[in-house]
Amino acid sequence: MSDVSDTVEKDTGGRDRQATPMPTDMTARELGRWAWRQVTSMRTALVLLLLLALAAIPGSIVPQEDVDSLAASRWREAHPKLTPVYEKLDLFSVYDSPWFSAIYILLMISLVGCIVPRTAVYWRALRAQPPRAPRNLSRLPEHAAYTTDDAPDDVLERAAAALRKRRYRVVSTGSTAEGSGSVSAEKGYLREAGNLVFHLSVLVVLVGFALGGLFGYKGGVIVGVGQGFSNDLTQYDDFVPGSLFDGDDLEQFTFTIKDFEAEWLTEGPRAGMARKFVSELEYRETPDAEPESYDLKVNHPLTIGKTEVFLIGHGYAPVITIRDGNGDIAATGPTVFLPTDQTFASFGVVKAADARPGQIGLEGDFYPTFALGDGMPRSSFGDLLNPLLSMFVYTGDLGLDAGTGDSVYVLDKADAEQVMKADGQPLRLDLRPGDTVKLPDGLGSVTFEGIERWNKVQISRTPGKLVALTGVVMALIGLLGSLFIRPRRVWVRTRRSEDGQTVVDLGALDRSNGGDPERGELELAAIMDSLQEPKEDKS
Repeated sequence: MSDVSDTVEKDTGGRDRQATPMPTDMTARELGRWAWRQVTSMRTALVLLLLLALAAIPGSIVPQEDVDSLAASRWREAHPKLTPVYEKLDLFSVYDSPWFSAIYILLMISLVGCIVPRTAVYWRALRAQPPRAPRNLSRLPEHAAYTTDDAPDDVLERAAAALRKRRYRVVSTGSTAEGSGSVSAEKGYLREAGNLVFHLSVLVVLVGFALGGLFGYKGGVIVGVGQGFSNDLTQYDDFVPGSLFDGDDLEQFTFTIKDFEAEWLTEGPRAGMARKFVSELEYRETPDAEPESYDLKVNHPLTIGKTEVFLIGHGYAPVITIRDGNGDIAATGPTVFLPTDQTFASFGVVKAADARPGQIGLEGDFYPTFALGDGMPRSSFGDLLNPLLSMFVYTGDLGLDAGTGDSVYVLDKADAEQVMKADGQPLRLDLRPGDTVKLPDGLGSVTFEGIERWNKVQISRTPGKLVALTGVVMALIGLLGSLFIRPRRVWVRTRRSEDGQTVVDLGALDRSNGGDPERGELELAAIMDSLQEPKEDKS
C-alpha cells in the first residue's frame, strides 16, 4: 500500500478541514510485494501457460538444429532471406532460446507462488473440525425429525457412536439442563487431502525435471552394424549435458552392434515401413568386465548403472569409393544416408577432400527399392529389394580445407561447380551395387561398392525421472480423490418439548457438486434408524 500525506486547509468559513490525501510513490519493498502478487496470481499463471504453448509452436514448425540438422540446413538453403531473421530470433533452437527460457522460468515461479499458499489452505481444511450445528436444520436439503422418551445425552451419545461407525469426524457439545445439545459430524476430508496431494505433486514433478536438467545428459550417436562405441564425449555425434553435469561421471561402458534385423510391413497404407527392428549388442559395463549380450529394441533400453541406451532409428550406409584424376583413392567407406520418408528413401553427401586436381563432392539420394511414381524416382519399400544410388557431382572448392564443411550431411557448394554432361545437363550418377562410373574431364571415378546398415542410438541419464514419476502418480491419486470422494456433513440436535419428550432434529449437507440427493436421504434415514434402535446399534 502507498503512503499518504495529509494536509490541512482552510474552508470558506475559516475553519480547518482535512484535505484529500495525496498518494506518494511506492517504496521498493511495496513495489516488490506488488510485483510478486501479480506474478503469482492464477491469472498470470494461465497467461504464461498460454504464452508457453504459443512459444512452442515455432519449435514444431521450424526444423530444430539439435533434432534434425539436415532439415534445418535444407530450410536455410530454401529460405535465404528469412534465415537471418530466424537465426536472430533463435527459431532454429527454440527450446534453448533466452526468450523461451524466460517464459518457462516465470511460469515455474508463478506456479510455485500459486501452489504454496493453496497448499497451506488445504492443509488447514484437512485438520479442521466439523462446524457447529445450524439453528434450524429443517432448512437443509436433507433433514428429518422424530420424538423419543430417551434422555438427550443418551441420544447424543448414540448419534456420536453411529456417526463414528460410519467414519465421520465427530464433535459433540453435550446437552444443557434444558436438554438442548448437538453433534456435528463430517467425512470426506480425504477430498482435501487429494487437493493437497495434487498441488504438491506439481512441485515434485518440477523438482524431478530440474534434477534431470541439472545433473543428467542426453547424447546421440550413429553406429554402423559391426562397429562399436565407447562412452566417451569424443564419441558422440551430439551431446546435451545438464547445467551441473560433470564429464567425469560418464560410466565407462562399451558396446558393439553385432547384428541387426528388421521386419517390414508388406500390406496396407503403411506398407514399406519397419514393423520391428532389433539390434544384437555385445556390451561391457567396464573395460575389464566380461562381455554380455542384449537384444536392443524400441522402448526396451539397455540399462547400465544409471545410464540407459535406447534404439531410436536405423538406416542405410552405401559404401562408396571415389578415385581422383590420378587414380588414387580419395575417399572410401560407408557413408550414412538419412531417411527422408517411411520407405527409407535417404539423402546423403560424400566428400573427397584429398582428390586432385580438385575436391570432389557427391550429393543425392539412395532408394532401397527403386521405383518410378508419376515419373519421379522414389522408394516403394524399405527393404533392399532394388537398391539404387542417384548422386549429383560437384568439384572445386567445397570448403573442406577451411573447415566450413564440418557437417557430414551438408555439402558447401557456394564456391564449387556442378559437373555437367556434354549436352549441358547436370551429370547424375545412377549406380547399382558394384557399378563404377568414370567422371568427365579426367576427374576420376565413382564406385558403388555395397550397402551397410547403421543404428541411431540415444544414451541418456535422467537422475530425476523417478522423482518426476512419483509426482505424476501423486497427481493421479490426488485427482481421483478430488473427483470421487464426496464430503458430507451431518448434524443431530436435541431439545425438550413442552410435554417433556426429547425432540431429535437431523440434517445433512452434501458439499460435493452434483451430489446424489436420493443417496443422501437414504443415508440420513439409516442414521435415524440407528438412533431409534439403540439395542441393535450397540450389538
